[in-house]
Amino acid sequence: MQKFKFLLLFLLAITCQVQAAKNPEYTLVIETFDWGPAVNKVIIALDAPAKTANMADYEVVAERSHSCAVIPPAFAKGNRTVVYAYISDGKGNRAEEGSFATLVLYVAPNSPITSALQYSQKAECRGNQWVDYKVTVTNTKTNEVWSKEKGKIRPLADDFDFSGKFEYEPGKSLTYADFKPKTSSEKTPLIIWLHGGGEGGTDPSVALMGNKATNYASPEIQKYFGGAYVLVPQTPGAWMQDKDGKMQSGNGEDAYNVGLMALIKNYVNTHPDIDKKRIYVGGCSNGGYMSLKLLLKEPGYFAAGYISALAYQSQYITDSQINSIKHIPIWFIHAKDDRTTDPVKTAVPVYERLKKAGAKNVHLSYYDHVTDLTGMYGGENFHFNGHWSWIYSHANQSHTEFDGSDVLLNGKPTTLMEWMAAQKKK
Repeated sequence: MQKFKFLLLFLLAITCQVQAAKNPEYTLVIETFDWGPAVNKVIIALDAPAKTANMADYEVVAERSHSCAVIPPAFAKGNRTVVYAYISDGKGNRAEEGSFATLVLYVAPNSPITSALQYSQKAECRGNQWVDYKVTVTNTKTNEVWSKEKGKIRPLADDFDFSGKFEYEPGKSLTYADFKPKTSSEKTPLIIWLHGGGEGGTDPSVALMGNKATNYASPEIQKYFGGAYVLVPQTPGAWMQDKDGKMQSGNGEDAYNVGLMALIKNYVNTHPDIDKKRIYVGGCSNGGYMSLKLLLKEPGYFAAGYISALAYQSQYITDSQINSIKHIPIWFIHAKDDRTTDPVKTAVPVYERLKKAGAKNVHLSYYDHVTDLTGMYGGENFHFNGHWSWIYSHANQSHTEFDGSDVLLNGKPTTLMEWMAAQKKK
């Protein structure tokens, strides 16, 4: 009798074990947020069509790994919180009845387990690196398991081409991502975005998605321009590095500005529908430095500049150089608590010198802190790193002058992107 009970318990245990779903595949959705890319959805294939999905039925465990970057154990594996579930098609589009369920996952800027990137300090893989992100999804009612990745969906980013590469000298190349708009206009403007110091390398998806530069291809921003090309060049190192690899902030000559300008001109020349009177250049931190560098070297080429967290120090810009760019519309964005690129040495004096020189169309949006603009993710009174003022640029949330008043366009309050779309070389 005792043996029979033991056998019965053993059989019950086997029956209750988890089992692979008939189709154990899942698709990850990696969306770019203000702080960078995060895995915010997982799409699973169902055994049969369904009309409802219950978020309480699912558990999701994530694992993050990388062959080079060091990932702290607490950030390498953990549970993901399912906040909503719905029936969908295989791309996550909601459906009344379907063969897939989409699980919406909690994401936050202070939740590393949700991030698709890992910042590395190691010399051989310095900067932001894509992690190998795997999940195991379990239906706790049926014990079905999904643990095989089918693919990834990257909203907005998937509209870009990441194969761009330009050799500016024998053996020296820059990679780039680009977005081509669908427009019937004969001439189309070009938006150029230059990444920060953490997004260098040879994978331009990092330069695009390391922060929310994808948003320049969003319908909300594209509408201001009637459609616009978006070009995102990438340096293998950092824009501020000299030929010996040392960082400088305007007191030396960087190794990349000549090659970058050659890339831009080549791109414009190979896309004859680009409006040469409406080419805009901007960037953050290292990329802000390079944006100003290009304006200083080619003051007649660009229609406007949009620069956040400027890293070019004012002391290394001559009065003659200031006078050479005072005619260019420029919008600076910076935060007072930026501890990486001190605004008192960079954006503030450059802006003030331009105004003193007679610049008529130069603006500086100056923030106390960089906040969670959505009010949804960071929590009450959440502050991002003060260096991350580019968040306001990507979200098109900059609209104030240095003194806090509204920037005006044709007498009406405007935003960065609306203002920029109105700028055109004579």
